[in-house]
Amino acid sequence: MLDLRWVVANLDEARRRLEARGAAASDALAPIEALAAERRQLIQSSETQRAEQRRASEQMRTLKGEEQAQLRARLKALSDEVKEKEGRLKAVEERIEQALLNVPNLPHETVPAGASERDNQVVRTWGDKPQIASAREHTEIGERLGLLDFERAAKVSGARFAFYKGALARLELALVQFFLDSARERGYLELLPPYLVNADSMRGTGQLPKFEDDLFKTTAGYYLIPTAEVPVTNYHRDEILEGARLPLKYCAFSPCFRSEAGSYGKDTKGIIRNHQFHKVELVRFEKPENAQAALEELVRDAQAPLEKLGLHHRVTLLCTADLGFSAEKTYDLEVWLPGQNAYREISSCSTFGEFQARRAQIRFRPGQADKPRLVATLNGSGLAVGRTVVALLENGQQADGSVILPQAIRPYMGGLERLTPA
Repeated sequence: MLDLRWVVANLDEARRRLEARGAAASDALAPIEALAAERRQLIQSSETQRAEQRRASEQMRTLKGEEQAQLRARLKALSDEVKEKEGRLKAVEERIEQALLNVPNLPHETVPAGASERDNQVVRTWGDKPQIASAREHTEIGERLGLLDFERAAKVSGARFAFYKGALARLELALVQFFLDSARERGYLELLPPYLVNADSMRGTGQLPKFEDDLFKTTAGYYLIPTAEVPVTNYHRDEILEGARLPLKYCAFSPCFRSEAGSYGKDTKGIIRNHQFHKVELVRFEKPENAQAALEELVRDAQAPLEKLGLHHRVTLLCTADLGFSAEKTYDLEVWLPGQNAYREISSCSTFGEFQARRAQIRFRPGQADKPRLVATLNGSGLAVGRTVVALLENGQQADGSVILPQAIRPYMGGLERLTPA
């Protein structure tokens, strides 16, 4: 969430910076403008009355009798009026805070301006595209091997689900451990988080109230997590951390659950965009002045397993129009999929500045005698497991229908070198 006092004092600047995201982002400020004017009026009126209170209190010492009684009555009336305005001011600020929950983060000054994803900037690439004649998509490869079953998944659950079978199920879980090992090697502490969270946790990371329709909610009021970012970021909600402990770096595996309400018609085939998938998440808590450098390091941390697997990919800096709601700056890692003849996102690494920390009240104390400050939060996929399976199937496919596995994952598969028909 943006800082209330900064926004009401800098509405024009906030609107200008949000317009870089698009009209809808700046329009989210509209409810705040009238409330900000009412807030200013209440503050000015209260200050005027407090000044009158001070003058009247000084006069009380010089008056007696009827005049003193009249002034005392006036002081009582002023006190009641000030209290009433303070109550109204608190209510107005609460309404502004509620409205701010629907306002996205301000893009960082280093984010390129753009009107759509076409304006994203490729920063660098790694590896070479494999040369595969008549490359097949992962759905065809998996079904021919007898390792993917969409028909029975649709019977059991519905659209956007899949059964993995045999060696492919083993590969999914092997990748989870491979990613966690990579994160541990790079200084991340592993957490195994809850998969159900409360509404406060969803608000803390920005899923609520904006993305209510994209979430699965239980009858008990819990939400199924869309990513481990939610429980791990909220791990330190309402805490004051010691500055000497920063940065704090966590990794966590979890299933992820998304209704995909905003992606109707996208990637309905295969395992690119399912309602349920697995992911290893990297989360960092940093001093705000270190956030940008930490983001560059986070991207390298997410790239590490891709490089070990030998998967050609590129790093793309998202433009203002393509940023996520809570992010101030984002890099996407896009892996090459020969069967689709396209790059597809496999990790999204973002810094949120103080946006999430203000919602979740995560602060740190720079020094023992210092006033607490909000931390900067960052996270990134390290990596999306199902999409890595897609990449391995399409990049490792052979003319005989088998799939060669990268050397790095074979120890996690008991030495298995290739996937063959079940």
